[in-house]
Amino acid sequence: MSTHDDPPPRTFNLRTIGPDPDGATPLEEEDLVDLIPAFVATRGDLNIVEFDNITKAMPWALDQARRRGAALVLGYTFLFTLHRRMFEDVWKWAGTQRRRVTNIGVEPSQIKTQTMQTLDDALFWHENDVFDVDERAARIHRRLVAVHPFPNGNGRCTRLVADLYLTAIDQPIFTWGADGKLDEDGEARQRYIDALYAADGDDYAPLVAFARS
Repeated sequence: MSTHDDPPPRTFNLRTIGPDPDGATPLEEEDLVDLIPAFVATRGDLNIVEFDNITKAMPWALDQARRRGAALVLGYTFLFTLHRRMFEDVWKWAGTQRRRVTNIGVEPSQIKTQTMQTLDDALFWHENDVFDVDERAARIHRRLVAVHPFPNGNGRCTRLVADLYLTAIDQPIFTWGADGKLDEDGEARQRYIDALYAADGDDYAPLVAFARS
């Protein structure tokens, strides 16, 4: 029987959020169960609360990069802590490893190994000055997003890792298409996706150019 203390029924579901942006990892019903804010009813609502959470996490993330340097930013534990700080007010699964097969990324059983290998490679590039700085940061992003460690938010988190790496070595961060909204379909997202495909063939020039545009 209903009481005045019962929470309102959740209205946010796969029907209300609409299609996912091209190339994005689709949210599944099992993901939505762990949505924290009860008032979220549309993708627009979700975008707002995620943006607010990421904005809240940014001062901490930038401070960590500036004070503790590239070795911290390229650490396995930091990556998962960063994701948790970015999304902990929105998703109960923030900062946890992906457990299901998705349209992008390695098999779940390979996530830890592949993530650690990517970060080890990135630290080697950093310590041995392999590639120029912008390409190094772009490669870090592309390799991590290809692994897809998290249930969702992989693009945003791994783009931030690239920016934090640049911050840690006192370089200007990427602009990622300036005013383009990469989490919505449009010209900027298409350029970004095309650049990621080029990077699949080890051509990082388009991704670096886009990241600096």
